[in-house]
Amino acid sequence: MTRLIIWRHGNTDWNAAGRVQGQTDVPLNDLGREQARAAAPLLAGLRPDAIVASDLRRAADTAAALAAVTGLPVRTDPRLRERHFGQWQGLELAEAARRYPSEYARWRAGDPDPGAGIETLDDLGKRVGAALQDAADAVAGGTVVVATHGGGARQGCGQLLGWDHQVLRTIGSLQNCHWTELRHDEVRGWHLRAHNVGLISAPAPAEPV
Repeated sequence: MTRLIIWRHGNTDWNAAGRVQGQTDVPLNDLGREQARAAAPLLAGLRPDAIVASDLRRAADTAAALAAVTGLPVRTDPRLRERHFGQWQGLELAEAARRYPSEYARWRAGDPDPGAGIETLDDLGKRVGAALQDAADAVAGGTVVVATHGGGARQGCGQLLGWDHQVLRTIGSLQNCHWTELRHDEVRGWHLRAHNVGLISAPAPAEPV
C-alpha cells in the first residue's frame, strides 16, 4: 500500500488579498509559516519516507517545515507548480472579472479552457498527476508528502483517480496547510481516503488562486 499525502502550502499575503498567484513566486507570510510549523508534527506522525515540493517558495518553504521535524530532504519538482493563470496573474479576482468578463464567467462556470492565457485543466491535471505518480513510485509501499498548490492538487488528484472536471468541481477547496490522502494498492488502484485534513484555520478562498 502506497500512501500519497498532497499538502497545500501555507497562507500568503496574496491569498489574504484575493490576488491571483498562479505561478508567481509569492512567499509565505507570518501566518503561513506558523501554519506550516503547526502542521509539520501531524504529518511527521504519518512517518513519511520522502518529501517532494513545488519549486515555488510558498510550497518549498512549507515543505521545509516538515523537513525540519523529520530530517528528510526536500526534492523539488517544477511540475508541481500551480496552474498558470496567464493574463490574470497578479490581479485581484475582482479586477480580473472587470477586465476579462467573458473569460471570468467561463472560469467560474468550470470551463476547462477559459482563455486569457490560462493553462487548461487538462494540461494542469496531466502535469501535476505525472509528478504525483513519480513521487509515489519512488517510495512504492511507503508514504510520501507532496507540498503543492490548491488548484494543482485538485487536478492532479483527479488525474490519478480518473475523475473528470465535473466531479472535481464537487470537491471542496483545500484550506491552507491542509491535505488530501490517496492510497494505492494492486487491487483498487488509487482511491481517496481523506480530504481537507489539518488543524482548524481560516476558510480557504472560494476558488483556489
